[in-house]
Amino acid sequence: MLRGVERGATAPRSVKKGTIPRIWRFAASYRNWLIAFLLLTVLSAVVGVATPVVAGRVVDTIVKGGGTSAAAATVVGLAAGIAALAIIEACNGLLTRWYSSRLGEGLIADLRRAVFGHVQTMPVAFFTRTRTGALVSRLNNDVIGAQSAITTTLASVVSNVIQLTLAVAVMLTLAWQVTLLALVLLPIFVIPARRMGVRIADLRREAADLNAGISNQMTERFSAPGATLVKLFGDPDAELAEFGERTLRIRDIGVRTAMVSRVFVTALSLVSALAQALIYGLGGYLAVTGQIEAGTVVTLALLLTRLYTPMTALANARVDVMTALVSFERVFEVLDLQPMITEKPDARTLPDGPVSVRLRDVRFAYPNAEDVSLASLEEVAVLDQRHNEEVLHGVDLEVGAGRLLALVGSSGAGKSTIASLVPRLYDVDGGAVELSGIDVRDLTFASVRGAVGVVTQDGHLFHDTIGGNLRYAAPGASDAEIVEALQRARLGELLDALPDGLDTVVGERGYRLSGGERQRLTIARLLLAKPRVVILDEATAHLDSESEAAVQEALVEALAGRTAIVIAHRLSTIRAADQIAVVEHGRIVERGTHDELLATGGRYAVLHRTQFAGQHLVG
Repeated sequence: MLRGVERGATAPRSVKKGTIPRIWRFAASYRNWLIAFLLLTVLSAVVGVATPVVAGRVVDTIVKGGGTSAAAATVVGLAAGIAALAIIEACNGLLTRWYSSRLGEGLIADLRRAVFGHVQTMPVAFFTRTRTGALVSRLNNDVIGAQSAITTTLASVVSNVIQLTLAVAVMLTLAWQVTLLALVLLPIFVIPARRMGVRIADLRREAADLNAGISNQMTERFSAPGATLVKLFGDPDAELAEFGERTLRIRDIGVRTAMVSRVFVTALSLVSALAQALIYGLGGYLAVTGQIEAGTVVTLALLLTRLYTPMTALANARVDVMTALVSFERVFEVLDLQPMITEKPDARTLPDGPVSVRLRDVRFAYPNAEDVSLASLEEVAVLDQRHNEEVLHGVDLEVGAGRLLALVGSSGAGKSTIASLVPRLYDVDGGAVELSGIDVRDLTFASVRGAVGVVTQDGHLFHDTIGGNLRYAAPGASDAEIVEALQRARLGELLDALPDGLDTVVGERGYRLSGGERQRLTIARLLLAKPRVVILDEATAHLDSESEAAVQEALVEALAGRTAIVIAHRLSTIRAADQIAVVEHGRIVERGTHDELLATGGRYAVLHRTQFAGQHLVG
């Protein structure tokens, strides 16, 4: 079934106010290029009007010359002038195109950098709600659509306005009666252009939403886990039907857009042809009766094409402008999302040495949809209006430098939420998270990123080589350092068995490796990064016993000498933890060592009996 945003996309609406001034501000860095581009466009318009005037002079000279040598020389000179104008127009066209492409490609690059950079500042909550394909569509289709506003559309508008103005001025000078009659048909161009421009913009906006939906469906279904899910539980016919429905709707929109545009252009061409007949009829009559020159009729006829052609282009330009503005609006919509986590201008760096971690009276609720997302990126008609409830209620925890804290508790108790606050994936609503006594909100992003390393359940890897994935955490690492990290992560035998060694591509999300190999590879990445604080978020939750044993050996290396927070249901390191904190319903209900908590017979003892008894936690 298609999402609500697609079903409701046909409702007409205008482009947001302030979009055009914002476009100019965005293009300000190209001001000099833009001025040169517009001057070349003006020159093209002037040459376009000058050519018919010179052609009329040729006809007048032929008619009046009487075969004299002077007349012949004049005709030859005028013909040479027409040739010179043609050469100027050709060279100007090439130069204009160069400036146009330089501007256009530059704007595409700037817009993409701006959107990509801004999206990276968004909190994790943004990515958990946003459909990836819809976001990618903003960076591709909408950015290219926005670029055309500055190059193709702007050049067309400026050139045609100047050409239209000059043509009207010259025609009024030559034969005002004929010109006024030709201009009587002008309202036929202007009135429908306004209505059709809005209609086509709405159709283009709906098509953009549908294209984003197709992008997202392909992104999800063509990934390794998505394709596996479809094969296990999906219905290929239903998948194809949903995809086909979107493509057919895009087809229908394309047909309607093409026909609306074509009917409009056909009507304009018909009116232009009727005006041409008027010129030849009335102008010819005035020439025969001696009221105007024969060359004037030729000039008027040629200028008419410079009159109605710009009118047609300007009428279509409204459609192009509306389409481009829709693209800019969709790009700005993403740029206007305010990142919830920002770095202070006077942010500090974390001092060298061991790092302690403390959560002081921490209160936290996950961000609401309206704070981090857009309906169009979620492909829903309206964002979820519900307000998220507080999930952490006054949590106090402290982990001394080089010490190990284990978090245990029921699923959904808040353990992973606590872990996500330490590397500042989210900001607390109350209280503070501190590294060595400094609030993480007062530290630079680079300091927090360099100090805290995390190993999650899924062990995410990019579609890159083993070396490329490991250097992501340590760009300057040598091959020898990477090999050492792999050996410490118990992956030496795997490396020896791979034909391409460090240049082996792991596949999307590392799916060419086993679960245990992926997880140990993320541990090797952690070892290369050398963080002073390590967080293990159920790092072996989805592994079999053999893989878990190999990962646990690798974790011994990862935790050695570091401050650690471990979330696990079955890790043997829990027993050796310096402190265990039991989390339930967003609160710390118990804390102590393994033996102390068992002795109290509280919640930890219950969890131990029900979950840990068979996991070799007690010797």
